[in-house]
Amino acid sequence: MVRSIFILILFFSSAFGNNVYTQNCISCHKDLSYSLQEIFMRYLSAYGGENNVKAGMLHYFIYPAKDISVMPKEFLEEEGIMNHGYIGEKNLQKSIDTYWELYKVKGRLK
Repeated sequence: MVRSIFILILFFSSAFGNNVYTQNCISCHKDLSYSLQEIFMRYLSAYGGENNVKAGMLHYFIYPAKDISVMPKEFLEEEGIMNHGYIGEKNLQKSIDTYWELYKVKGRLK
């Protein structure tokens, strides 16, 4: 069920030109030991609601540092701080919004 929803969202995102998330996030994160969903849950646990999670992610992507990362020290020692490259703040915000829509918990719990 979740996989089919994920595929549909990716399809519609690509169809409307919003494939920034697919190109810039999934392509690098697919090979990490933590899935994007696990990373999302760490952000949600650390920051709480939508606005705080998005603000925390935006801040981290602009100013990446080990001391503000939500990832465990072991992960950071193994993988290091990712170079997110420069995709522009507008595209970064689109990617964060897409990421939130894919993994948000609200509305999916029964």
